[in-house]
Amino acid sequence: MNIFKERRQKFFNPLREDSVAVFFSKEAPVTSLDDRYYYIVDKNFYYLTGIERENFILTIEKINGKYEEYLFIEKSNEDIEKWTGIKMRAKEAKEISGVEHVRYVDDFNAYLNSIFTKMYIKNLYVDYQITSYKDTSTFEHKFTEEILEKYPYVSIKNSNSFLSSLRMIKDVKEISELESAIEITRNSLNKLIKDIPHLEYEYQIESSFQHYSKMQGSPYNSFSTIAASGKNAVVLHYLENKNSLESGDLVLLDLGATFNNYCADISRTYPISGKFTDRQKEIYQIVLDSQNEVIREIKPGLRFKDLNEIAKKSLYKGLEKIGMINDIEELDRYYYHGVSHYLGLDTHDVGDRDIVLEPGMVLTVEPGLYIKEESIGIRIEDNILVTEDGHRNLSYRIPKEINEIEELMK
Repeated sequence: MNIFKERRQKFFNPLREDSVAVFFSKEAPVTSLDDRYYYIVDKNFYYLTGIERENFILTIEKINGKYEEYLFIEKSNEDIEKWTGIKMRAKEAKEISGVEHVRYVDDFNAYLNSIFTKMYIKNLYVDYQITSYKDTSTFEHKFTEEILEKYPYVSIKNSNSFLSSLRMIKDVKEISELESAIEITRNSLNKLIKDIPHLEYEYQIESSFQHYSKMQGSPYNSFSTIAASGKNAVVLHYLENKNSLESGDLVLLDLGATFNNYCADISRTYPISGKFTDRQKEIYQIVLDSQNEVIREIKPGLRFKDLNEIAKKSLYKGLEKIGMINDIEELDRYYYHGVSHYLGLDTHDVGDRDIVLEPGMVLTVEPGLYIKEESIGIRIEDNILVTEDGHRNLSYRIPKEINEIEELMK
């Protein structure tokens, strides 16, 4: 069976009877005049169809336990295609998605009118994103308002929680896509690390990573690259990337390539000169030891929130040993974020964090220490797959030991 059809079937099972779920691929917003931002497909639509084309719509019906689905695509127009390229045809859409019934978006409103006026659809599932659920200006809210104005008897449900629980456990195809994104990131970092001693500004690091990853077929990065040198590295989401690179400082890189919309998320900290000072080595090793300790403990049944407790205890032990703190309550002066999040189609991927780990989950492990008074910020991040009997580090080939880094930077 088509893997996207398998996912839709899993989504279908918990739906209420007499329901329809609607998903939109969306379109790129306008920047100014007739220009648009780079198009990135709605991730839930992509998860269910494998298609990344603008203005497509997917519907899934459940009536008396029976399954029906429709894909609405844009009509082709030869004159417009001369300017914007060939539209996806119905045959290709069927082959990719596995959806048998393909119609045109021009017919979508008539389809809705048909299923709602006949009164056999009582529930409409709309994909309200968790982060924008209360934002009534979103596309989903506007769509819902229009539906309720025409069909006030329809009950609105949120499909996002169903999808989040599905996306939390990665299938074989997803793991392969993540490995490809991580491999592109690894290759790019292996080139970039040799450049750093010869670069002058943070933005050159950002530019080089984007160049190297695009040259390998990654259309866009997982998120805005962080290239934080010296004092900037104590700011967790430093994005300016405009300061000069000073020999003797560290530079904290938090970055990732994408492959087929799946995201890598890697952090490494390098000495700009190519050599760590003794003090930098001391702090770096504490962070690395903490990360290794967390990774070693990952296995099914461990509570997600326990990961951060493991990291904190290890960081505290390291800082206490060198006399920087005397009580674990002091740790938040130097470590002020969680150690992990899920990874997948989104960098901070969907999923419940108040649960135990299960096979198929992919998560980051990224402890850090940030010493403002010394202009030292260090974070080391890898991408870990939870397996049946433990874990697998998907990014293990990206060097992070002190001697490996210094050797590569020669």
